[in-house]
Amino acid sequence: MKTKAFLLSLFFIIIVSSCSKRIDYSPEFIEQTSGRYLFNQDAVIDVFYDNNKLFLKWKGEDKIKTIALDNNTFFVADMYKKFQFVQHPKKKEWYLSEITDDHENEVSYDYLKVADSFKTPSMYLKDKVYDKALLGYLEIQKQDSTSVFINEGDFNRLGYDFLRENQYQDAISVFKMNVALYPESDNVYDSLADACLRSGDSLQAFVNYSKALEYNSGNKRAKNYVELYNKKSK
Repeated sequence: MKTKAFLLSLFFIIIVSSCSKRIDYSPEFIEQTSGRYLFNQDAVIDVFYDNNKLFLKWKGEDKIKTIALDNNTFFVADMYKKFQFVQHPKKKEWYLSEITDDHENEVSYDYLKVADSFKTPSMYLKDKVYDKALLGYLEIQKQDSTSVFINEGDFNRLGYDFLRENQYQDAISVFKMNVALYPESDNVYDSLADACLRSGDSLQAFVNYSKALEYNSGNKRAKNYVELYNKKSK
């Protein structure tokens, strides 16, 4: 069954590729449609042209080929999707409209064109601009608390990746983000305390281990550290 589906998909791509047209995009059209489109809450599609051919940048791929169907429409084999450039009649904003077999003649406004300077939370996180990354993730959480783009475990692993490289301040910044996103989790305070302790800040380690105990009295590491800290402080 999988082999049959693959062959059908391959046949479709070959057919579409054979229908690809040489489009002479005008400078005005290139200027209007080039840029960044918001694919989801934490990902963008970058559209650009090279030698009058349209390409995409998406999910780490810097130059994804497209198959031109007409001046506004193109197919992307890597995504197995067909798109169309559309401009909203009232807002005058540009969108990428995803064309499906079920609604081939319908115009939808799926992916808004945003400013070239627009960055998603993960982009800010990659650039280590932690305050803006947090604001973005908090907004995503506000809209959908179960979003796949915010995951306590993922942030925790990133923080420990920094710790393994002795990048203490980066680790602390990431763990603080996790605290802001999951303020009732003992684990986020435990991790932050660990990073503070390794960086030499025993007081903040105590503060955060104490906070971890508030949410989980069975946290042995936090309990042992708080007891030891209190003994030394007497």
